[in-house]
Order: sequence, then structure tokens, then C-alpha cells
Amino acid sequence: MSAEGDDAGADAAGPMSGEARADRVVHCADAMEWLRAQTVLEGCSIFTSLPDATELPGVDQARWRAWFMEAAGLCVSRTPDAGVTLFYQSDVKRQGTWVDKAYLVQRAVEDAGSALLFHKIVCRFPPGTVTHGRAAYGHLLAFSKGVRVDLARATADVLPEQGHMTWVRAIGLSATRAGCRFVQEHTQTRTVVDPFCGVGTVLAVANELGLSAVGVELNRKRAQKARSLVVAGG
Repeated sequence: MSAEGDDAGADAAGPMSGEARADRVVHCADAMEWLRAQTVLEGCSIFTSLPDATELPGVDQARWRAWFMEAAGLCVSRTPDAGVTLFYQSDVKRQGTWVDKAYLVQRAVEDAGSALLFHKIVCRFPPGTVTHGRAAYGHLLAFSKGVRVDLARATADVLPEQGHMTWVRAIGLSATRAGCRFVQEHTQTRTVVDPFCGVGTVLAVANELGLSAVGVELNRKRAQKARSLVVAGG
């Protein structure tokens, strides 16, 4: 969890751009340190998937739980009232018990004073499929301090498939597009920030929809890929 330093390249003019074009900036840095260094990210919404304990070497389950909740709280605290914070999380089984990440996110968010706008279930496998270790579904959750959604504009509570994954730990493209379209259609924010961006799926989809994007990724190879990833139109 130590920082590798900032390596955003020539595009790193700062995360908040008032320009209309869909910019993309990727910082090679520790996400927690980056988030702690920020104030409220005006003009932005945050859309991310927080890492599992298996992605943090040397961190036991208790330390991961505390880290996870701190990370969720930081994301919400850096989102402006006019923006939304979206999380995509899939539950895992550890030593015969479930780790419910949606519950952990909501615990952290409640403490930060943000309200739940929706909680969608995303099918990672067809209903009826038996899986081991990781649930056959994912959670797509949206929170905001100021945004409220007209129930007449509600969308499906269950997404039948997650869509193509750009890498093994990516959010599927269908789920990613659902989240980014929500930002586009229900907020005035026009930059999407993913503090744990991996190879940049959220960033690429945001750009596809005409939104600017800012990513943070500790691994240099993934950060490099995140700067140029392009996804097929959906």
C-alpha cells in the first residue's frame, strides 16, 4: 500500500478540467494517499471497485476490513454534493463465511452522511449457477449527499449480465456503462474519477460517453494501459 509516485505523463494538468472535450488523466500512485491529499473534487463523480483482501499482500482480514471502510469513506468525502459515488463490489467467501462488501460500503457511507440512491444486483453468471469463492452476482451501488432521483426515471434493479471484462478484476462493461450513464443523466458532473482504476475500464467508458476521466493506479503497467484503453461501443 505504499505509493509508487505520480507518473501521469504529459496530460497531468490536474484532475478537474472545465474543458468540454473528454480528457483522461491517470496518476501512478497509491490511491489512499492520493485521496487523502485531495479536497472535494468539484465537478466530479467517483466510480470505483475497492480491492479485495487478496489484492493487498500481507494484509489480514481484520486490517483489510478497516482499510476497505476507510477507502469507501474517503471516496464519499471527496465527492461533491452535486456528484455521486458509485461502487461495484462482488462478495467473497473466506473460511466458510461470506464477506458482504455492499454491507461494508453502506456502513462506511452512512458515517459520511451520504444517501443510497440505488443498489442494483449484477449477474456475473446466469441465475442458478453454483460458484465457489466469489458470488455469482455483484453489487452496483450509488450514493449522494445532494442528488435525488425521480422514481419515474428508475431503471432495472437487476442487470442480467455484467458484460465483457477488459481484465480479470475489471468491472464488466454493461455494469460500467450503467454507472457512467447514471452520472451523465442524473448529475451535472462531467468528470468521472476512479481511484482504483486498474487497466482503466471506467475511464474508457466515461470517455466513450463524452465524460472526462481521472484514474489512480499503483501498478505502473496497468496505469500505462489505463491511459490508452479503448472499449467497443455499447
